[in-house]
Amino acid sequence: MQKTLIISTGGTFNKIYDPIKGDLVIDETSAAVREIASKWLCSFELMNIIGKDSLAMTNQDRLELLSIATRTEYEKIIIIHGTDTMHLTAEYLADVEMEKKIILTGAMVPFSVDPVEATANLCSALGYMQLLPANGVYTVMNGLFGSHEEIMKEKSEGKFVFNV
Repeated sequence: MQKTLIISTGGTFNKIYDPIKGDLVIDETSAAVREIASKWLCSFELMNIIGKDSLAMTNQDRLELLSIATRTEYEKIIIIHGTDTMHLTAEYLADVEMEKKIILTGAMVPFSVDPVEATANLCSALGYMQLLPANGVYTVMNGLFGSHEEIMKEKSEGKFVFNV
């Protein structure tokens, strides 16, 4: 089985409560990702970069992510990303032809608050990665699997939907 690179960029998935600030902050060690992925029988490497809520991500952050994705020897990449601008990053990555299979996933509720959604989304991404027939950029969220163009966040409903 080929090793998968998991890139954690922050997002709600990785938020934890900071009792000093009295707020949810990004856990830049991605303990949630490591805990979930370690229970699977797949071989993976975890890389932490950016460490931001997706609303704070810039094109410079996306360029850093693109640079890592294009330079790495890994052909299978899962990106943990905040859900509000996941589609922008997916489009940014898809604009460059890469011989890679890239899946973006995340969570709308922090793993530290309720681990179900984050666990389901990452495990679904790990499973879907094994079935992808072609290189490209994909989204896996809330039981939906598909091309990044097919799945979008419907903010008014607070869920991901097929973009038809």
